[in-house]
Amino acid sequence: MTDQTSPHAPHGPATPTAPDLFTWEFAANPYPAYAWLREHAPVHRTELPSGVEAWLVTRYADARQALADQRLSKNPAHHDEPAHAKGKTGIPGERKAELMTHLLNIDPPDHTRLRRLVSKAFTPRRVAEFAPRVRELTDDLIGRFAERGSADLIHEFAFPLPIYAICDLLGVPREDQDDFRDWAGMMIRHQGGPRGGVARSVKMMRGYLSELIHRKRAALPAEPAPGEDLISGLIRASDHGEHLTENEAAAMAFILLFAGFETTVNLIGNGTFALLTHPEQRTRLQRSLAAGEHGLLATGVEELLRYDGPVELATWRFATQPLTIGGQDIAAGDPVLVVLAAADRDPERFADPDTLDLSRSDNQHLGYGHGIHYCLGAPLARLEGQTALATLLTRLPDLRLAVEPAELRWRGGLIMRGLRTLPVEFTPLAGNGTDHSPAQR
Repeated sequence: MTDQTSPHAPHGPATPTAPDLFTWEFAANPYPAYAWLREHAPVHRTELPSGVEAWLVTRYADARQALADQRLSKNPAHHDEPAHAKGKTGIPGERKAELMTHLLNIDPPDHTRLRRLVSKAFTPRRVAEFAPRVRELTDDLIGRFAERGSADLIHEFAFPLPIYAICDLLGVPREDQDDFRDWAGMMIRHQGGPRGGVARSVKMMRGYLSELIHRKRAALPAEPAPGEDLISGLIRASDHGEHLTENEAAAMAFILLFAGFETTVNLIGNGTFALLTHPEQRTRLQRSLAAGEHGLLATGVEELLRYDGPVELATWRFATQPLTIGGQDIAAGDPVLVVLAAADRDPERFADPDTLDLSRSDNQHLGYGHGIHYCLGAPLARLEGQTALATLLTRLPDLRLAVEPAELRWRGGLIMRGLRTLPVEFTPLAGNGTDHSPAQR
């Protein structure tokens, strides 16, 4: 990896050497390196592990500007690299699987049309109606390990909860949901799985979604039933008589699943880890929940999203014309990555940014983005995060790490930030065992 300072930097004392980025040591705690970049090179050009060179934007004000700047396109066609490099800037296999026409890869006016259509099927009301199912899944998953007194909260809880939830919301039949769990598991392992495993999983998921959409379209009733699933809603959604094509519906279902599960896995995993390593804050939250109050839970989840959120870097953007960010000139075609994790620890925006404060009120973090690409699934992720954390702390009040924090390993990858495992211990609960999968209920 190479790092470059601005070619227009004035002559004078040598610029301090930038810290190493994207190493395993960096993954364990990237925040000191991001603090260095905010101070010395807030818009910093670097070579990524894939070999692609990109600009990293690390200050809050610059990040917020960049996220809303429509001169920064989401369409990889604007990348000035040769065609073979374009495959390094998105989800492996999405191009070959014809899944590019989703909200993370398009700009207005196509983005405006698709988001408006999808929003009709993915409303806050639908999420609120889904709350009982999320609570049921949460209780069922905890029940599977509660008698044991130990668990890996990533693989046994944080990972399956959003997979089963989004499958239910999309309308994937219960008998097929374990296949989705396997495909999603391959995606989330990234570098830890077999070579090409992500692309193969994307291809299998694409084939399944196409078949499912075809079946649902053929059987779609004239009027929607109460609680209609999201894929049926996507098929039904129209704007002035214009419907989603089958490719568009498949791409949208795919990205809602892909983007909607790993972010929540990391929110639950990172959030639980933060609480277990900040006992005073964890005790505050437990006392609040015991008193039947939920205000601290709501502000607490927002603080966990800011403090060590699930998305480290916003997804790719490409300059469509020359522009300036934070005083740095960006050439047309250059990739730009907004570092949400750095922006959300910016002391110019957040008081005591390296302190976890669950009651932080002025907390306009960028954990779910900003502008027209603000995360469509944020309400569902918040519901799942609040439900998961509240249930864990209530049912397993003496929950504790089973290893030293330094022994935990973080998954490699560019966009997401999450733990590989989270082994915990607690006092076993009697009579909580279950012999069925939550997906089969």
